Amino acid sequence: MWTLGFDGGTLTVDGADLAALPGGFAFDPRVGLCRGPAYLYGPVVEAARAGGVELVDEARGYQKLELRHLSGRTPRPYQEAAVAAWREARWRGIVVLPTGAGKSFVAERCISVAQRSTLVVVPTLDLLSQWMGNLRAAFGVEVGALGGGVHDIRDLTVATYDSAWMHVDKYGHRFGLVVFDEVHHLPAPAYMRAAEGLIAPLRLGLTATLERPDGRHQDLFPVVGPEVHRVEIPELAGDFLAPYDTEVIRVALSPGEQEEYARLRGIYKEFVAIRRINMRGPQGWQRFIIEASRSKEGRQAFKAFLAAKRIAHGTERKIDVVRALLAEHAGRRAIVFTNDNDTAMRISRDLLVPCITHHTDVRERRWILDAFVEGKIHCITTSRVLNEGVDLPAAEVAIVVSGTSTVREAVQRLGRILRPCAGKTATLYELVAEGTTEAQASERRREHDAYR
Repeated sequence: MWTLGFDGGTLTVDGADLAALPGGFAFDPRVGLCRGPAYLYGPVVEAARAGGVELVDEARGYQKLELRHLSGRTPRPYQEAAVAAWREARWRGIVVLPTGAGKSFVAERCISVAQRSTLVVVPTLDLLSQWMGNLRAAFGVEVGALGGGVHDIRDLTVATYDSAWMHVDKYGHRFGLVVFDEVHHLPAPAYMRAAEGLIAPLRLGLTATLERPDGRHQDLFPVVGPEVHRVEIPELAGDFLAPYDTEVIRVALSPGEQEEYARLRGIYKEFVAIRRINMRGPQGWQRFIIEASRSKEGRQAFKAFLAAKRIAHGTERKIDVVRALLAEHAGRRAIVFTNDNDTAMRISRDLLVPCITHHTDVRERRWILDAFVEGKIHCITTSRVLNEGVDLPAAEVAIVVSGTSTVREAVQRLGRILRPCAGKTATLYELVAEGTTEAQASERRREHDAYR
């Protein structure tokens, strides 16, 4: 007989031979029991059944529910396929769908068929509030919350990633299904601890952009499950997402900007060459940062690198192009994206449009977004805080003034304007400073099929 217990985000097993347990368990001499991560709860139960061992389960604290899905929406074929693929993968796995394709509705369907106490984990407080409202409407029950100063655990609960890992020791046994929204955030070390400390045998990950530049999305598969279903933007555009166009606009630096950009890049390149740093290598950037911190010349090179980047990102002619594009699309709701707060604030001041950065007060942010949805304002400028996790179906135009070179960010920004709306055709403009490293960054950003 095995006795299975939950102890501070881990499982303990009394009466079991270590060799009979799944990999990941070790003997803990402090308590005289085998101990392993809580996410191995399902494999332990299966191992007991396979070996014909009687199991006393004192770990499980979740309930079987009797939820009724109240939504009158008819699932789209790709949503039904996602739920079916998840079930076929033994109720574990990751679903990759574009922004606006109804990932939360897929989760509702999975919760409905699972009928187990469920924890939904989200990256932001905005999404926590959004998910609580969606689940309350979908199932007609009160929904708990963990995060933002609220500590209310119910059979359906929404938590932020931060709060989930902070409280997993206490509540890791309370849920049979866990849904990780924007699951690409999970590989952060603290967040992964939350995934490992939950016993939930049923697991669903949702994202529009699974792959991470650091390759750590591979870490998700053991604790969440494999990728079970994927649909890309071009497959849905025009039918389930808004049809869209993308256009690259090349912008020339002024003569003065060109001269200063070349001078600054020269300082940076000379330092890199002297130190023989291969910036295209896998550790190039890390080595540059280390070398730059060790000398006055290095610090000057780093400052020159940042100053050159600022010129490319915020050249005066880009602001002129943004002004012209907003005039061309007057009356349509637009989001202007930048890579940094300074450029976002500058556009806000020069063009008299509201700005949202990570410094923006929660109440001000809410007012701006609500006014945008209601049509009281037609343009928002932002750095990177609206890349994901915000539902803005009215947004029709995206103007990318600057950004990182990651495909993830490019797809996220395109996704902001793809939610379908009657008569809507979305347009994304990408502004690229000619004769700068932005040209290569733009090519990398646009590697996704959605841009081809």
